[in-house]
Amino acid sequence: MRAQHGGGARSITGARSVTGICASHGRAANSLSAGNCHLNVIPSLHHIPALKLRREVDVVSECSVLLVDDEPDIRDMLRMALEIAAFRCLEAENIQDAYTLIVDQRPDIVLLDWMLPGGSGIELLRRLKRDDTTREIPVIMLTAKTTEDNVIQGLDVGADDYITKPFAPRELIARIKALLRRSGGENADRMQVSELVLDASSRRVFLSDTPLDMGPTEFNLLQFFMAHPERAYSRNQLLDQVWGANVYVEERTIDVHIRRLRKALQNEARDYSGLIQTVRGTGYRFSSRGVLTG
Repeated sequence: MRAQHGGGARSITGARSVTGICASHGRAANSLSAGNCHLNVIPSLHHIPALKLRREVDVVSECSVLLVDDEPDIRDMLRMALEIAAFRCLEAENIQDAYTLIVDQRPDIVLLDWMLPGGSGIELLRRLKRDDTTREIPVIMLTAKTTEDNVIQGLDVGADDYITKPFAPRELIARIKALLRRSGGENADRMQVSELVLDASSRRVFLSDTPLDMGPTEFNLLQFFMAHPERAYSRNQLLDQVWGANVYVEERTIDVHIRRLRKALQNEARDYSGLIQTVRGTGYRFSSRGVLTG
């Protein structure tokens, strides 16, 4: 496969060609090469008005993107384009590593190639959409499969968008931002239930405007619960989502942290401990129904 030249390389293809911005060491660069790939870059960030750049950074504000592609050159160039747009990037080259990262890191959006070693991207997509804890994570299929049947299959399985190679990095960034706006991913730093407010960026929780004293594990539990209300989760599911799939913790450890969380959700003015409900035979649920009335 060859890099595309002529008329300016403005798309990512199977030949790994992309247009981006290079601000390395604060100077302009004409091109970057890696193996068979070639990267044309726009000279300097200094030509972008500061207000516009700041606004773009504020829009995505620490949103994380998981790149799932088995070709390092494509991942490198996508990472450069995404990091310039102020996204935080995670990377995986197969569906097993991708699923572990999704469970452990909870990315805001997944860019998923179709053809991967150890299983296809479609298999991973099916798995994500079957699981209540991952089905709401937006997924964009990013693939060389261009036939109408492929596009329909990807969307039918649950992809939120489908982009075929070659594609322009600016279009990809625009689609990511649009999808995050639709899914609410850009505003996930602050969650509120009545007088209970969780601020993810500062890792603080307030009840009736009073900060609560809460440990890091209890904070992570509450954050997960508030992002997934009205659903019952087993202890094992909570361990996977809060502690991570590769961490060994006894299931009953959850009960200890639930007790601590319930205690933390009380102060002299309010008692919100009832938001964390025990579901007999299953585990726990976060619900405000019938709790915050009166």
